[in-house]
Amino acid sequence: MRLINKKALEKLKRKKRGNASLAKEIDQLIEDFETHNWKTQEELKQDRKDADCVHADGFYFFNIAIHRTMILIEFEDNEASVIWVGNHQEYERVFKNNKSAIANWLKSKDLI
Repeated sequence: MRLINKKALEKLKRKKRGNASLAKEIDQLIEDFETHNWKTQEELKQDRKDADCVHADGFYFFNIAIHRTMILIEFEDNEASVIWVGNHQEYERVFKNNKSAIANWLKSKDLI
């Protein structure tokens, strides 16, 4: 699967360069996307137990250490795009642990 905008993950890794566990999890997330060709949500969930579908249009949050990343997965086109990256506090501030807040944010960014 092609991972678009993985530079956002690489930027986080550089910003937190002393955090070895975060770097390892970012590398694993990138590798998982680049080596798998998931066709369904079920296949994705088998390999990535931390995948949390937050919108029916293919938006998922993934836990990476104490950080979260939102990735749009287009199973039909075999592509995924990194949409948002932040720590859990930023996630709670922006998205309020609420799917309707996530949908509103996606609408405000013209993603849905």
